[in-house]
Amino acid sequence: MIVIEEQGDLLKVHVYGELTLADYHELETAVTGGLKTAPKVRLLMDLTQMSGFTLDVAWEDIRFTRAHPRDFRRVAVVTDNQWLTWVGWLSAAFTDAEVETFDESADAENWLAETV
Repeated sequence: MIVIEEQGDLLKVHVYGELTLADYHELETAVTGGLKTAPKVRLLMDLTQMSGFTLDVAWEDIRFTRAHPRDFRRVAVVTDNQWLTWVGWLSAAFTDAEVETFDESADAENWLAETV
C-alpha cells in the first residue's frame, strides 16, 4: 500500500507492506501531476514499513526515472535496509537529482527543505 501527501513541489510517499506495480503507478501519477505546477519535484520516499517490492516495480522504476532524468530536484529515501539504500543509488544513476538516504524521516525532511 502507498500513501502520498502532496505539499506543493514536495511529494511525501509512505510505503506499507509490499510495493506493487499499481502502487508505483500512483506515484508516477503524483509526480507527473506535480510537474504541472513546478519545474522539478522534491520526493521523500519513506520505506521503513515496506516489506518488499515486485520485480515489475523495479523495472518500472528504472523506466520512469530514465524518462524523467531532469524532473526531480532532490530525492530523500528513508530506510534502515542496506539493500534498499543500494536500490536508491542505482536509481540515482538515471537522474541528475541529488539522492540521499536517511535513517530518520525528520532528517530527510530537513535536507529536502534546504535550498539547492
